[in-house]
Amino acid sequence: MTASGNWSAGAGAGYRAPRYAPSRSTLSRLVSRESPLRRMDWILAIAALALSGIGALLVWSATRSRTEINHGDPQYFLIRHLMNMAIGLGLCVGVVLLGHQRLRTIAPVVYGLAVLGVLAVLSPLGSTVNGAHSWIVLGGGFSVQPSEFCKIAIILGMATLLSARVDAGERAFPDSRSIVQALALAAVPIGIILLMPDLGSTMVMVVIILGVLLASGAPKRWLFGLIVVGGAGAFAIVQLHVLKQYQIARFAAFADPGLDPSGVGYNTAQARIAIGSGGLLGKGLFHGTQTTGQFVPEQQTDFVFTVAGEELGFLGAGLIILLLGVVLWRACRIARQANDLYSTVVAAGVVAWFGFQGFENIGMTLGIMPVAGIPLPFVSYGGSSMFAIWVGIGLLQSVKMHRTITS
Repeated sequence: MTASGNWSAGAGAGYRAPRYAPSRSTLSRLVSRESPLRRMDWILAIAALALSGIGALLVWSATRSRTEINHGDPQYFLIRHLMNMAIGLGLCVGVVLLGHQRLRTIAPVVYGLAVLGVLAVLSPLGSTVNGAHSWIVLGGGFSVQPSEFCKIAIILGMATLLSARVDAGERAFPDSRSIVQALALAAVPIGIILLMPDLGSTMVMVVIILGVLLASGAPKRWLFGLIVVGGAGAFAIVQLHVLKQYQIARFAAFADPGLDPSGVGYNTAQARIAIGSGGLLGKGLFHGTQTTGQFVPEQQTDFVFTVAGEELGFLGAGLIILLLGVVLWRACRIARQANDLYSTVVAAGVVAWFGFQGFENIGMTLGIMPVAGIPLPFVSYGGSSMFAIWVGIGLLQSVKMHRTITS
């Protein structure tokens, strides 16, 4: 039954309320069964908001004493992080109001804009930040990383292609033609991003592709074939010297943790020291010696988890992991209960995205994953990442709300 059907059924045909009957209050309308607020996944929303709030505190702690980047204002990064959160929440609400099914119809436009964005990075508009040529600087201290939005474009584009014939009732699972088209669609932005080269974003997108194919019900041979092709591609990238020297050095440091602790291995060595020094309860917010001493580079972005480990201890860092787990649990639940293949694939793509990105970021600070320049979802400082992550939450909420309406 559609949403409009549910609403009209409540009043009954030709029903008119008597003059003495009180009208429902605004509060009762908000909590009614038909209300969007009742259809939301509040556990998912609260966990995501909690992560973003914790991130604001950690970013503040990591930057308040760094006068060389905060322009003499201890609250500079805190205010900007909160602004990014507010914009991200606005985008999330916008996606929910628009609906993921409507986004299905404009998926080609979203995809085209995302591809144009990463192409612009390779033009004179692109800028190099911290060794990565992945940014477009807009001025006034603002910059955009278009590769973050390519994750959304790949999810929507692949979901549209893979589900078209299945949701139309023509097939039980995607056919080979649909799979080839979906893979070709994803290959274009990935190929452009490799030219930057942005290895971290590429890794995330490859995992998204695997998650999307798995959720779509594509034959297993495609998954195994993609893994083989990915392995061969990684070997070719190394042999053709596509990666820059600092990226190769990061993998060398991962393979040998004791390699050059004052050089290429410095970041991970200091990260482990910071996390290990926190103990069970941590040294207290704003009281981390590694953090205030600025021993860990990029601590407000890629290595923000080290602030949690040092200042909030094992319990505080564990809380972040727990909240990420809650987000993934609710997202998996939404994907499993979706009404159609398109909705399932969209939700599963977001699960693969959040799950791998969180694991890679935390893993690289602990030394169990290579350093790849990937932000921690919701927590790390960065507008592009925050906006894209909250759009992902909007997609999940839209899938959840759509299912509730039509079930």
